[in-house]
Amino acid sequence: MLDLLRKILPKATHDAGLAEKIYQAAANELKMKERETAFEKFCHRCDLPDLETKTVDVVKGKFDELFPDGDVTIKPHKKDEVLAVEVALPDGVQLQGEIKVKTAAEIEDGEDQDVVLKFVPFPVSLPGDPELIWLLAKRENLSPEEAGMALARTEDDFWGSKAGQKLLKDRVERAFPEFISRVPSGLLSEAGLKRHYKEPEPIKVLHPVAPPAAKKSK
Repeated sequence: MLDLLRKILPKATHDAGLAEKIYQAAANELKMKERETAFEKFCHRCDLPDLETKTVDVVKGKFDELFPDGDVTIKPHKKDEVLAVEVALPDGVQLQGEIKVKTAAEIEDGEDQDVVLKFVPFPVSLPGDPELIWLLAKRENLSPEEAGMALARTEDDFWGSKAGQKLLKDRVERAFPEFISRVPSGLLSEAGLKRHYKEPEPIKVLHPVAPPAAKKSK
């Protein structure tokens, strides 16, 4: 959709500033919808066998990883057997939801019903050095183009987060190698991606090995 807007807006208006405002508004709206969907899915799928402090801390840690730029607040309500979750994002968006306590049988049934999409290889390289490959993976339902766009959006989200802004203030270069080595796995997972290694690997060219010469019979 964003690629389509990039093509349509210059034709619809000659005001470059207006076109950019419309594009950014659409991009922000899509980003917000993605975050809301991820939040709702996580609340629905999160396993919560009880409201013990240790269990609640584990759940909070998962939300902290999923929303590294947000302030996560959780409140257990033992009477209703739910865990109230609120995530305050830097742009002012408030995500609110509840996680219900599930029995062991309900958790097992939910695992059986969920369709887990497999990760498939998604190696990437930079135009300036195509022989250095970062070994990533993408969900099998994402095309390489979709995965590439998701990776670009995730990089923008990372540098715009509190952690990313702190790194920039500490004079860390805003570059892909720095991003991919520091981005939280939860942020990549939210986009349907996974990082296998933080450092790139050079391409290994295999050369055919000639078979050993047959020994002459005497």
